[in-house]
Parts: sequence; structure tokens; C-alpha cells
Amino acid sequence: MKDRNKNNAAPGSKTSLSLALGLGGAGLVVTVLGLFLISRGDITAAPILLVLAYLVLFPLALTRS
Repeated sequence: MKDRNKNNAAPGSKTSLSLALGLGGAGLVVTVLGLFLISRGDITAAPILLVLAYLVLFPLALTRS
């Protein structure tokens, strides 16, 4: 019987690991972008990006691994 719901991957499975790595990579990219924008003097988008990375993407990556 084939899996009907691939989104409920078991922890440690290949699908779960690739999702965690994707979320972690996205968090890293968003963090670098936010820090770059802060260095350029942006005070609007940069904090939003950093909050998104630190409070959403990184925790999701850690809980999906």
C-alpha cells in the first residue's frame, strides 16, 4: 500500500531531513539578507526578516529534523 499522505513523514526519514535542511537553509538566507539590510540602514524590512528567521524558520527546521 502506498503512502497517501507524504507530509506526515516519520522523524529521521529522508523526506523529513530534506524538509529540515530546506527550512534551515531558508532561515540562513533570510538571516543573511536581514543582516545585509541592517548594514545598509534599513529599519523596516530587516527586523521583520530577522524575526521571521529566528522565531519561525529556525525553530521549524529544528522540530522537523
